[in-house]
Amino acid sequence: MNLILMGAPGAGKGTQSEKISEKWNIPSISTGDILRAAIKAGTALGQTAKSYIDDGKLVPDEIVIGIIKEYLTSDACKNGFILDGFPRSIPQAEALEAMGVKIDAVLTIEVADETIVQRMSGRRVCACGASYHVLYKPSQKEGICDKCGAALYIRKDDAPETVTKRLETYHTQTEPLKAFYADKGLLLTVQGQEEVADTTRLVFEALSRL
Repeated sequence: MNLILMGAPGAGKGTQSEKISEKWNIPSISTGDILRAAIKAGTALGQTAKSYIDDGKLVPDEIVIGIIKEYLTSDACKNGFILDGFPRSIPQAEALEAMGVKIDAVLTIEVADETIVQRMSGRRVCACGASYHVLYKPSQKEGICDKCGAALYIRKDDAPETVTKRLETYHTQTEPLKAFYADKGLLLTVQGQEEVADTTRLVFEALSRL
């Protein structure tokens, strides 16, 4: 099964990608992981990508797509794959198509923006690595880590204004992909639930119909 997983930041793509990977025994691939692996392996494309990253620049689409193509044609993906976070735009989707990659389904996990902002802005982390949530996993003492007693903080990525900007980017750049893939008869839609297990059940139900 060759699958693309879509959803706004904080919709739970990463978690569901892990569940699908375990059930169907296919690798879950994030663009970041592939880039890091190519850089570590010292491939030609990996070295080119590193030069952009070292200069603080975004890696161009053609480099990212080339690295993804290398990975998708490797033995690791011979039984299928899950693309998590790629493509992010219609030009990237068209490039994926142009390289002859067959996609069986595109699964989108739908969660309301206000729910995502609440989920992400409620996260609290500690320098020791522990993580909490003010609603779903609060620390015993507000603002203090249970493990080491240090003060908890909000990551910049989880600040409400940052989350809102990331959602705006998603709606502008990535969400049009839903119509792109719906026109091809590939789109599956799952409504994200409060409980992870409930979302997983709906995801498995949708994929089992393929």
